[in-house]
Amino acid sequence: MSHSAQTNKHAILFMIGAIALFASMDAAAKELTTHVHPIQAIWARYFSATMLVLVIVLPKMKTVFRTQHPRLQAVRSMLVLGATSFFFVSISQIGLAEATAVMDINPVLLTLGGFLFLGEKIGPRRVFGILMSLIGAIIVIRPGMGVFSVYSILPLAAAVCLTGYNLITRFVGRNENPWTSLFYTALFGAVFLSAIVPFFWTPLTGYTAGLVIVIGILGTASQLMLIRALTLGEAGLLAPFVYVGLLFATFWGYVIFDDVPDVPTIIGALIIVGSGLYVWYREIQTTPKGR
Repeated sequence: MSHSAQTNKHAILFMIGAIALFASMDAAAKELTTHVHPIQAIWARYFSATMLVLVIVLPKMKTVFRTQHPRLQAVRSMLVLGATSFFFVSISQIGLAEATAVMDINPVLLTLGGFLFLGEKIGPRRVFGILMSLIGAIIVIRPGMGVFSVYSILPLAAAVCLTGYNLITRFVGRNENPWTSLFYTALFGAVFLSAIVPFFWTPLTGYTAGLVIVIGILGTASQLMLIRALTLGEAGLLAPFVYVGLLFATFWGYVIFDDVPDVPTIIGALIIVGSGLYVWYREIQTTPKGR
Protein backbone atom coordinates (compact mmCIF):
# COMPACT_ATOMS: atom_id res chain seq x y z
CA MET A 1 0.00 0.00 0.00
CA SER A 2 1.38 3.42 -0.99
CA HIS A 3 2.01 6.13 1.59
CA SER A 4 -0.87 8.21 0.18
CA ALA A 5 -3.28 5.27 0.34
CA GLN A 6 -2.16 4.48 3.89
CA THR A 7 -2.69 8.11 4.93
CA ASN A 8 -6.18 8.15 3.39
CA LYS A 9 -6.99 4.90 5.19
CA HIS A 10 -5.98 6.41 8.52
CA ALA A 11 -7.99 9.58 7.75
CA ILE A 12 -11.11 7.51 7.05
CA LEU A 13 -10.64 5.48 10.24
CA PHE A 14 -10.26 8.67 12.29
CA MET A 15 -13.39 10.09 10.62
CA ILE A 16 -15.46 6.99 11.38
CA GLY A 17 -14.12 7.03 14.93
CA ALA A 18 -15.10 10.69 15.34
CA ILE A 19 -18.62 10.05 14.04
CA ALA A 20 -19.00 7.00 16.31
CA LEU A 21 -17.96 9.05 19.34
CA PHE A 22 -20.32 11.90 18.40
CA ALA A 23 -23.21 9.43 18.19
CA SER A 24 -22.22 7.88 21.52
CA MET A 25 -22.09 11.34 23.10
CA ASP A 26 -25.59 12.06 21.76
CA ALA A 27 -26.84 8.81 23.29
CA ALA A 28 -25.30 9.72 26.66
CA ALA A 29 -26.85 13.19 26.43
CA LYS A 30 -30.27 11.73 25.64
CA GLU A 31 -29.96 9.45 28.66
CA LEU A 32 -28.92 12.41 30.84
CA THR A 33 -32.00 14.40 29.74
CA THR A 34 -34.20 11.69 31.22
CA HIS A 35 -32.84 12.70 34.65
CA VAL A 36 -32.13 16.45 34.35
CA HIS A 37 -33.29 19.45 32.31
CA PRO A 38 -31.86 19.57 28.73
CA ILE A 39 -30.11 22.87 29.59
CA GLN A 40 -28.14 21.03 32.25
CA ALA A 41 -27.18 18.34 29.70
CA ILE A 42 -26.00 20.99 27.25
CA TRP A 43 -24.02 22.66 30.03
CA ALA A 44 -22.42 19.31 30.83
CA ARG A 45 -21.33 18.98 27.21
CA TYR A 46 -19.58 22.35 27.18
CA PHE A 47 -18.27 22.61 30.72
CA SER A 48 -16.60 19.21 30.80
CA ALA A 49 -15.22 19.67 27.27
CA THR A 50 -13.79 23.09 28.22
CA MET A 51 -12.03 21.65 31.25
CA LEU A 52 -10.45 18.91 29.13
CA VAL A 53 -9.41 21.33 26.38
CA LEU A 54 -7.88 23.68 28.97
CA VAL A 55 -5.76 20.84 30.38
CA ILE A 56 -4.56 19.93 26.89
CA VAL A 57 -3.72 23.46 25.68
CA LEU A 58 -2.46 24.87 28.98
CA PRO A 59 1.26 24.55 28.04
CA LYS A 60 0.68 26.66 24.90
CA MET A 61 -2.12 28.85 26.23
CA LYS A 62 -0.67 32.17 25.03
CA THR A 63 -0.55 30.95 21.45
CA VAL A 64 -3.97 29.29 21.53
CA PHE A 65 -5.68 32.27 23.18
CA ARG A 66 -4.55 34.61 20.39
CA THR A 67 -7.10 34.85 17.55
CA GLN A 68 -7.09 36.88 14.35
CA HIS A 69 -10.88 36.76 14.07
CA PRO A 70 -12.43 37.52 17.49
CA ARG A 71 -15.84 38.54 16.12
CA LEU A 72 -16.09 35.58 13.77
CA GLN A 73 -15.00 33.24 16.56
CA ALA A 74 -17.80 34.66 18.70
CA VAL A 75 -20.38 34.12 15.96
CA ARG A 76 -18.98 30.63 15.33
CA SER A 77 -19.35 29.78 18.99
CA MET A 78 -22.92 31.06 19.16
CA LEU A 79 -23.90 29.05 16.09
CA VAL A 80 -22.44 25.77 17.34
CA LEU A 81 -24.05 26.39 20.74
CA GLY A 82 -27.36 26.86 18.93
CA ALA A 83 -26.82 23.64 16.97
CA THR A 84 -26.01 21.67 20.12
CA SER A 85 -28.92 23.18 22.06
CA PHE A 86 -31.51 22.53 19.35
CA PHE A 87 -30.28 18.98 18.87
CA PHE A 88 -30.07 18.06 22.56
CA VAL A 89 -33.55 19.46 23.26
CA SER A 90 -34.92 17.51 20.29
CA ILE A 91 -33.43 14.16 21.35
CA SER A 92 -34.90 14.61 24.81
CA GLN A 93 -38.29 14.08 23.15
CA ILE A 94 -37.75 12.17 19.86
CA GLY A 95 -35.63 9.25 18.70
CA LEU A 96 -31.90 9.51 17.99
CA ALA A 97 -32.27 8.11 14.47
CA GLU A 98 -35.08 10.54 13.60
CA ALA A 99 -33.16 13.58 14.86
CA THR A 100 -29.89 12.47 13.24
CA ALA A 101 -31.60 11.85 9.89
CA VAL A 102 -32.87 15.45 9.75
CA MET A 103 -29.52 16.76 11.03
CA ASP A 104 -27.83 14.94 8.14
CA ILE A 105 -29.06 17.51 5.64
CA ASN A 106 -26.21 19.72 6.92
CA PRO A 107 -23.67 18.64 4.23
CA VAL A 108 -26.18 19.54 1.52
CA LEU A 109 -27.02 22.86 3.17
CA LEU A 110 -23.29 23.54 3.27
CA THR A 111 -23.21 23.36 -0.53
CA LEU A 112 -26.10 25.83 -0.71
CA GLY A 113 -24.42 28.11 1.84
CA GLY A 114 -21.17 28.02 -0.10
CA PHE A 115 -23.07 29.27 -3.14
CA LEU A 116 -24.98 31.99 -1.27
CA PHE A 117 -22.19 33.34 0.95
CA LEU A 118 -18.82 32.20 -0.40
CA GLY A 119 -19.39 32.59 -4.13
CA GLU A 120 -18.96 28.88 -4.84
CA LYS A 121 -20.49 27.53 -8.04
CA ILE A 122 -23.73 25.60 -8.12
CA GLY A 123 -25.82 24.21 -10.96
CA PRO A 124 -29.14 22.46 -11.63
CA ARG A 125 -27.93 18.99 -10.61
CA ARG A 126 -26.71 20.21 -7.23
CA VAL A 127 -29.94 22.18 -6.79
CA PHE A 128 -31.84 18.94 -7.47
CA GLY A 129 -29.81 17.17 -4.78
CA ILE A 130 -30.52 19.97 -2.30
CA LEU A 131 -34.27 19.89 -3.02
CA MET A 132 -34.40 16.11 -2.66
CA SER A 133 -32.60 16.33 0.66
CA LEU A 134 -35.16 18.85 1.91
CA ILE A 135 -37.98 16.58 0.72
CA GLY A 136 -36.40 13.75 2.70
CA ALA A 137 -36.34 15.96 5.79
CA ILE A 138 -40.04 16.83 5.30
CA ILE A 139 -40.88 13.12 5.10
CA VAL A 140 -39.10 12.53 8.41
CA ILE A 141 -40.63 15.59 10.09
CA ARG A 142 -44.11 15.05 8.57
CA PRO A 143 -45.66 18.50 9.23
CA GLY A 144 -49.45 18.40 9.41
CA MET A 145 -49.51 14.70 10.35
CA GLY A 146 -50.68 13.29 13.68
CA VAL A 147 -47.14 12.23 14.59
CA PHE A 148 -45.71 15.72 14.02
CA SER A 149 -44.01 17.40 16.95
CA VAL A 150 -42.30 20.77 17.22
CA TYR A 151 -39.29 18.82 18.50
CA SER A 152 -38.98 17.27 15.02
CA ILE A 153 -38.17 20.71 13.57
CA LEU A 154 -35.37 21.41 16.05
CA PRO A 155 -32.81 19.16 14.27
CA LEU A 156 -33.47 21.20 11.11
CA ALA A 157 -32.72 24.39 13.06
CA ALA A 158 -29.61 22.65 14.41
CA ALA A 159 -28.53 21.77 10.86
CA VAL A 160 -28.92 25.40 9.76
CA CYS A 161 -26.81 26.59 12.73
CA LEU A 162 -24.18 23.94 12.01
CA THR A 163 -24.04 25.00 8.38
CA GLY A 164 -23.30 28.59 9.41
CA TYR A 165 -20.68 27.34 11.85
CA ASN A 166 -18.99 25.26 9.15
CA LEU A 167 -19.02 28.11 6.63
CA ILE A 168 -17.31 30.45 9.10
CA THR A 169 -14.90 27.66 10.05
CA ARG A 170 -13.93 27.34 6.39
CA PHE A 171 -13.04 31.03 6.37
CA VAL A 172 -11.19 31.34 9.68
CA GLY A 173 -9.48 27.99 9.20
CA ARG A 174 -7.32 29.44 6.46
CA ASN A 175 -5.09 31.23 8.96
CA GLU A 176 -6.28 30.17 12.43
CA ASN A 177 -4.83 27.51 14.73
CA PRO A 178 -7.39 24.63 14.98
CA TRP A 179 -6.83 24.55 18.75
CA THR A 180 -7.79 28.22 18.93
CA SER A 181 -11.11 27.51 17.23
CA LEU A 182 -11.74 24.47 19.44
CA PHE A 183 -10.90 26.46 22.59
CA TYR A 184 -13.22 29.38 21.81
CA THR A 185 -16.03 27.05 20.71
CA ALA A 186 -15.94 25.26 24.06
CA LEU A 187 -15.27 28.36 26.21
CA PHE A 188 -18.17 30.49 24.99
CA GLY A 189 -20.71 27.72 25.53
CA ALA A 190 -19.33 26.93 28.99
CA VAL A 191 -19.41 30.56 30.17
CA PHE A 192 -22.87 31.31 28.79
CA LEU A 193 -24.45 28.10 30.03
CA SER A 194 -22.79 28.34 33.46
CA ALA A 195 -24.60 31.67 33.89
CA ILE A 196 -28.07 30.23 33.19
CA VAL A 197 -27.83 26.60 34.30
CA PRO A 198 -28.51 27.42 38.02
CA PHE A 199 -32.10 28.24 37.02
CA PHE A 200 -32.56 24.70 35.65
CA TRP A 201 -30.32 22.80 38.05
CA THR A 202 -31.09 19.35 39.39
CA PRO A 203 -28.59 17.97 41.94
CA LEU A 204 -26.33 15.37 40.36
CA THR A 205 -26.26 11.79 41.55
CA GLY A 206 -23.31 9.47 41.10
CA TYR A 207 -24.92 8.18 37.88
CA THR A 208 -25.68 11.58 36.34
CA ALA A 209 -22.26 12.94 37.36
CA GLY A 210 -20.74 9.95 35.55
CA LEU A 211 -22.79 10.79 32.46
CA VAL A 212 -21.51 14.40 32.60
CA ILE A 213 -17.93 13.13 32.60
CA VAL A 214 -18.62 10.66 29.80
CA ILE A 215 -20.21 13.38 27.65
CA GLY A 216 -17.18 15.63 28.13
CA ILE A 217 -14.70 12.88 27.27
CA LEU A 218 -16.65 11.70 24.21
CA GLY A 219 -17.23 15.26 22.96
CA THR A 220 -13.57 16.25 23.25
CA ALA A 221 -12.24 12.97 21.85
CA SER A 222 -14.60 13.20 18.87
CA GLN A 223 -13.45 16.75 18.09
CA LEU A 224 -9.80 15.72 18.29
CA MET A 225 -10.37 12.72 16.02
CA LEU A 226 -12.24 14.93 13.55
CA ILE A 227 -9.37 17.43 13.49
CA ARG A 228 -6.92 14.57 12.95
CA ALA A 229 -9.04 13.13 10.14
CA LEU A 230 -9.25 16.47 8.32
CA THR A 231 -5.51 16.97 8.79
CA LEU A 232 -4.71 13.64 7.10
CA GLY A 233 -7.39 13.55 4.40
CA GLU A 234 -9.27 15.95 2.16
CA ALA A 235 -12.81 16.94 3.07
CA GLY A 236 -14.09 15.49 -0.21
CA LEU A 237 -12.68 12.08 0.68
CA LEU A 238 -14.21 12.10 4.16
CA ALA A 239 -17.61 13.69 3.50
CA PRO A 240 -19.57 10.47 2.74
CA PHE A 241 -18.58 8.96 6.08
CA VAL A 242 -20.64 11.57 7.93
CA TYR A 243 -23.67 9.41 7.17
CA VAL A 244 -22.24 6.51 9.17
CA GLY A 245 -23.52 8.47 12.15
CA LEU A 246 -27.07 7.51 11.22
CA LEU A 247 -26.18 3.83 11.67
CA PHE A 248 -24.63 4.48 15.08
CA ALA A 249 -27.62 6.62 16.13
CA THR A 250 -30.04 3.87 15.09
CA PHE A 251 -27.96 1.29 16.99
CA TRP A 252 -27.81 3.26 20.24
CA GLY A 253 -31.46 4.27 19.92
CA TYR A 254 -32.48 0.62 19.73
CA VAL A 255 -30.05 -0.75 22.34
CA ILE A 256 -30.55 1.91 25.03
CA PHE A 257 -33.99 3.42 24.37
CA ASP A 258 -35.74 0.65 22.42
CA ASP A 259 -36.41 3.12 19.58
CA VAL A 260 -37.09 1.57 16.18
CA PRO A 261 -37.41 4.04 13.25
CA ASP A 262 -40.75 3.79 11.43
CA VAL A 263 -41.05 3.38 7.66
CA PRO A 264 -41.41 7.12 6.77
CA THR A 265 -38.31 7.92 8.86
CA ILE A 266 -36.33 5.21 7.05
CA ILE A 267 -37.53 6.41 3.63
CA GLY A 268 -36.77 10.05 4.46
CA ALA A 269 -33.35 9.13 5.84
CA LEU A 270 -32.48 7.16 2.69
CA ILE A 271 -33.48 10.15 0.53
CA ILE A 272 -31.36 12.51 2.65
CA VAL A 273 -28.33 10.21 2.56
CA GLY A 274 -28.74 9.53 -1.17
CA SER A 275 -29.05 13.25 -1.92
CA GLY A 276 -26.02 14.02 0.21
CA LEU A 277 -23.92 11.40 -1.55
CA TYR A 278 -25.10 12.69 -4.94
CA VAL A 279 -24.15 16.29 -4.07
CA TRP A 280 -20.80 15.01 -2.76
CA TYR A 281 -20.25 13.22 -6.06
CA ARG A 282 -20.93 16.45 -7.95
CA GLU A 283 -18.56 18.29 -5.62
CA ILE A 284 -15.60 16.06 -6.49
CA GLN A 285 -16.05 16.45 -10.23
CA THR A 286 -13.33 18.61 -11.78
CA THR A 287 -15.23 20.32 -14.59
CA PRO A 288 -14.70 24.09 -14.38
CA LYS A 289 -18.32 25.02 -14.99
CA GLY A 290 -21.08 25.08 -12.44
CA ARG A 291 -23.41 22.10 -12.59
